[in-house]
Amino acid sequence: MPLVKPLDPSHDKETRKLAEFFNETLGFCPNSVLTMQHRPAISKAFINLNKAVMANEGRVTSALKRMIAWVSSNATGCRYCQAHAIRAAERYGAEQEQLDNIWEYRTHPAFSEAERAALDFSLAASQVPNAVGEDIKERLYQYWDEGEVVEMLGVIALFGYLNRWNDSMGTTIEEGAVDSGLQYLGKHGWEKGKHA
Repeated sequence: MPLVKPLDPSHDKETRKLAEFFNETLGFCPNSVLTMQHRPAISKAFINLNKAVMANEGRVTSALKRMIAWVSSNATGCRYCQAHAIRAAERYGAEQEQLDNIWEYRTHPAFSEAERAALDFSLAASQVPNAVGEDIKERLYQYWDEGEVVEMLGVIALFGYLNRWNDSMGTTIEEGAVDSGLQYLGKHGWEKGKHA
């Protein structure tokens, strides 16, 4: 049972309109947003931040942003966000081979060196204490420019917020996210956990 129950999607009209964004990304409005609308200023600010961070500005593709989100969520252990991130990666065109082998991104040939640098950055930036150092910086700048690094860190920071929110809240996971979690992450032990 979640710490705070989600409100009906029609609770706040402005949140409901903004949340249409998630119908594209996930196919449903997340329970996390429905819970945030207990304070509509939070739900609206979160959705607008999410839209800005996830906007496709160029070479950091929508699919890569969602894989960055998955690595971040995996590092923090948030099963809710792991399933949402892998579902969104699938919906935004991540290659099937990448989805099937996301756990092995460091060695699997489906991932480029540029993608590995981005995903290693996500892993290091999501750890406590933070593990981003000169080695990560050097690898990033072999493939990415400063604006692209800002985009990546925006995703990592956004999911830091979401990982804390959903794991602390015990947000109930939606069936579509469960399906994606089981399909791509189940072979490595993914389950709903407290998000049942």
